[in-house]
Amino acid sequence: MVRFILVAETGSDITPEVAKDLGIEIVPMHVNFGGHDLDDGSFPPEDLYENYRRTKELPHTSGSTPQDFTRAFNRIHAEHPEAQVVYLAYSSVTTVSYASALAAAEGRDYVTAIDTKSVSAGQGMVVTNTARWLKANPEATLDELKAFVDDQVARIRMSFIPGDLEYLRAGGRLSNIAFLGATLLRIKPTVEIQDGRLVATDKRRGSRLKCIVALTRHFLEAEPLDAGRISFIYSVGDAPDPTEREAVEQLAHEHGFERIEWVKTGCVIASHSGPGAFGIVAMAKGA
Repeated sequence: MVRFILVAETGSDITPEVAKDLGIEIVPMHVNFGGHDLDDGSFPPEDLYENYRRTKELPHTSGSTPQDFTRAFNRIHAEHPEAQVVYLAYSSVTTVSYASALAAAEGRDYVTAIDTKSVSAGQGMVVTNTARWLKANPEATLDELKAFVDDQVARIRMSFIPGDLEYLRAGGRLSNIAFLGATLLRIKPTVEIQDGRLVATDKRRGSRLKCIVALTRHFLEAEPLDAGRISFIYSVGDAPDPTEREAVEQLAHEHGFERIEWVKTGCVIASHSGPGAFGIVAMAKGA
């Protein structure tokens, strides 16, 4: 029987508690703000928001380095020399993490890297689903594990509404004119993950609650989904807004979802979406 150890970045927004429970190794991504280069996950995103309010300096994110992965692979191999390490990567087209891992994996026949083509809670769902599948299938081979992950990657769906368009404008992802128009007209863009890329697909107009409910309803009705699990994403505080929570959870229950989770974004996604972002992650139904 082969032992597999899964590796993912902090950008997957898997909590330390869940990672420990499922045996997932977490490698840090990085955030630079206020003149400091810090590990993602070492401070709350509220610190990042406060620094931007004071300085108007946008935080900068960077992926995990080859050194980060070298340390992780060396430690895992020293502790579990018989294990196969399977790295389930943050979308390779959005960060250097995947390339860094490939560089660190050279000469290590015990390391396999797979691009999840997702970010944040989307990547997190692929990783945690895989970890639970491994627990239920302890005799699985590497080929069977790869097939399971490939199926997950093909079926993961993620949509979100950025919380503060100022972050998109400051980061060059939204022009000043578009920012002004969107603010005056109360327009909120919808962003989806498509083949690993963040793609603006729609615009919604109205109050925040109205846009969140509309996004949730569209997400739930756009295609048949696996009702076993759904994740909602929030970005500020210790818990989501209770009114928003009640509204979207009711819709999820109406569509038969059995397991509803709330995931707080870490600083990587928060650096681009700003405070108040809301998102949804689920799996499309398999064949």
